[in-house]
Amino acid sequence: MDRGDVSCTNEDVLARAQRVVSAATRDGRTVGTAESCTGGLVSGALTAIPGSSLAVRGGIVSYAISVKHEVLGVEGAILDEPSIGAVSRECAEQMAAGARRVLRADVAIATTGIAGPGGAEPGKPVGTVWFGVASSRGERSERHVFSGDRGTVRRKAVYVALGLLCDELLKS
Repeated sequence: MDRGDVSCTNEDVLARAQRVVSAATRDGRTVGTAESCTGGLVSGALTAIPGSSLAVRGGIVSYAISVKHEVLGVEGAILDEPSIGAVSRECAEQMAAGARRVLRADVAIATTGIAGPGGAEPGKPVGTVWFGVASSRGERSERHVFSGDRGTVRRKAVYVALGLLCDELLKS
């Protein structure tokens, strides 16, 4: 699925984080994160919420390709293939599945993308972020292309990631 841009404030991000923590703790479920372009901001937003220790298993910042492969189990063939690579549906889904497995979480979210200002690739402009979600229902992904500077792209990515995490908690 390819989605467009969003608008959000830091308060919006924290409100979404609160909804994730509430949904998870209400049902006795746990969440985990695997983050590349957001560099731990999703996990940081979740753990900013009082009581989050009941729901958050942990987070893995997999900025380096080697961490995506060695820790999260993303296939080397995906990472090495120029037409796929780290900013892809396949990578996002495998990152989420790896985080769920490593952290033993009920639901995991992954982010991988190009926050900018450089790094654009053919078919992957600055602002491209892939999100992967893994749960007992399997893996799914979404692609968004955000506008703005590096900080804005990352904030928007956190906002979307928290929304996807909450949606999955409510569905699974």
